[in-house]
Amino acid sequence: MFHVPERYYHWSYVWIPIITGFVWYGTLWAMLITWLAQGRPRYVSQDGRIAYISDVGADILKPLFIAGCSVTAVGFFLCLVVERYLRHSGRLLPHMRRREKIFSTLAVLGAFMGGCGLILLSIFDTKRYTSAHRAFLLVFMIGVALSAIFTIIEYHWIKKDFTFARELRIAYWAKGIIAGTLIILSIAFAITLYEATDAGAVLEWLIAMLFTSYIWTYYYDLRLSKGVRKGELSEYKMRQPNIA
Repeated sequence: MFHVPERYYHWSYVWIPIITGFVWYGTLWAMLITWLAQGRPRYVSQDGRIAYISDVGADILKPLFIAGCSVTAVGFFLCLVVERYLRHSGRLLPHMRRREKIFSTLAVLGAFMGGCGLILLSIFDTKRYTSAHRAFLLVFMIGVALSAIFTIIEYHWIKKDFTFARELRIAYWAKGIIAGTLIILSIAFAITLYEATDAGAVLEWLIAMLFTSYIWTYYYDLRLSKGVRKGELSEYKMRQPNIA
């Protein structure tokens, strides 16, 4: 029987954030390059000189936009589901209290909410369904923001229980800095959306690109399960570290 080396156990999980991030990043660049290659045309749904992502996505690249958004939504949701499962099964540092489990569950629900909003905003494009598109854009942004906030709170409590875990502190600060920046930029985007159209478009592209970095932080999280057997980091063993 073929034996898988211990160092490769559970290694396949890391491909979820990697592939998701590259699909999202590739989709954005394909849309941006297409708009520039066309000579920066003014789309029907476009208000300012700079096209929003949704303006490009409502035109000839709508199939690509829907596909990219769908893969990203599902992949982002799976990142949190897998991370939650690995902690539950003892392959990542576990939740030692009920509060961490609650925040983890809320983070997964936030990712599901944001993912649904992302898929729906790509289907209900801004050219044909302007009101619906903006509503689903809001759902996407709120869902991702809530997911990030709950995840950061979860990580905060976990790192207090495992002060020796340097990797966990790195993950906590990386997520906190990126998510905090995204939330600040999103607030600025909401203001400029109506007050300064072109500035809003630039912010939207910037936020979307930076979101890729947030997705990729889960690569760092999931790779920590490499070579860890099921139950090796269980809550029971962490409470009684002398158990072999």
